[in-house]
Amino acid sequence: MVPHLVTALKGPLLELERRFLEATPQIERWFRLEWQEHTPPFYCSTDLRNAGFKLAPVDTNLFPGSFDNLAADTLPLAVQAAMAAIEKYCPDARNLLLIPESRGFSPNYLRNVARLSAILRQTGLNVRLGSLDPEVRGPTPLVLADNPGLVIEPLVRRGRRVGLEDFDPCTILLNNDLSSGLPEILKDLHEQVVLPPLHAGWAVRRKSNHFAAYRDVAKRFGKTFDIDPWLIDPLFASCSDVNFNERTGEECVEARVETLLRQMRSKYREYGIAETPFVIVKADAGTYGVGVVSVKDASEVRKLSVRQRSGLTVAKEGLEVTRVILQEGVPTFESIDDAWAEPVVYMVDRHVVGGFYRVHAGRGRDENLNAPGMQFVPLPFAASCNLPDANASVEAAANRFYAYGVVGRLALLAASIELEKTDPDQSLYG
Repeated sequence: MVPHLVTALKGPLLELERRFLEATPQIERWFRLEWQEHTPPFYCSTDLRNAGFKLAPVDTNLFPGSFDNLAADTLPLAVQAAMAAIEKYCPDARNLLLIPESRGFSPNYLRNVARLSAILRQTGLNVRLGSLDPEVRGPTPLVLADNPGLVIEPLVRRGRRVGLEDFDPCTILLNNDLSSGLPEILKDLHEQVVLPPLHAGWAVRRKSNHFAAYRDVAKRFGKTFDIDPWLIDPLFASCSDVNFNERTGEECVEARVETLLRQMRSKYREYGIAETPFVIVKADAGTYGVGVVSVKDASEVRKLSVRQRSGLTVAKEGLEVTRVILQEGVPTFESIDDAWAEPVVYMVDRHVVGGFYRVHAGRGRDENLNAPGMQFVPLPFAASCNLPDANASVEAAANRFYAYGVVGRLALLAASIELEKTDPDQSLYG
């Protein structure tokens, strides 16, 4: 099932996709050269928005949690990409320790863990699950009807190595975003690699750092291929020392929302876009669809409801939000069965391995779709994101999804550069 555009695609995005197709060999070479300079995260997912006039990432997750929503026919590519990634860090790896979220397991998340474990086992690894939750004191079955063998165990540290009671891994893969902090048990390890690195966790990572890196990537890519970077890059700003419940920091938010709206109106006039610009306000660390507010006028910042203010004040794990990112709103023009949809691209190492559409019948085209009530439609991204058809229409599925893969990989590259710049051991990067 391929979502359709509400209106026929024309204008700047159609030209952008045509440019991607015409320059495919050069684009792929550009990425190859970039990956000679930068190491991609082990895995990554990117939420995209196709507005019909703009195609841009709106969020990038370094701990993707929906592998179960990938189409089954994409899994061989995921296995091959995971194998290539593992060989970079531990060529003779035999054991891999997978650390999922600590608590609050939903059936959907457990299916993600089961699918991710299965992919990793197909690379030739022994995969077991370890928990950061101190309440897990022994092997604990995780209840999942179609995978009764899923068991999680307490972590054991011996000297400067971490494993399980009878399991010493070469590699530790986090599927836990570390919102509650960087665990001491995983620090200062010897001859064990933690993927993604600890500083990728939301305890220290900031969306504004990622989109600053993405802005630079988009500028370089745009200059190389004669593309206006704005067509693939959402404008953004950030504010610190904000507390919406206490009404502090609102002046900063209001002023920067007004600046973004002014910049957006200018670009809309340049491209003849008959849309009302809006700005998304959300925490500068992981939000998980909570506390995401859309405003079309700066004055709305002071008129937020009590519920909206609360959502923008407390994040996952009950952590207080004091820094927010203000991001250009990118409406979606894609829908399935009259419900608005947005593509999510999954990558392992530097490869696009699959994706799906996030669909929400209860949300508008200018609202956050990552919210309770959303559904997922798997798509065969493995072929279509990597095999554009120059003989077909620009709007053919393979070519539309190739464009998604290009922008997804730009976000992946930005995540790589972001992690380099924020690495606490700056000596690694000169």
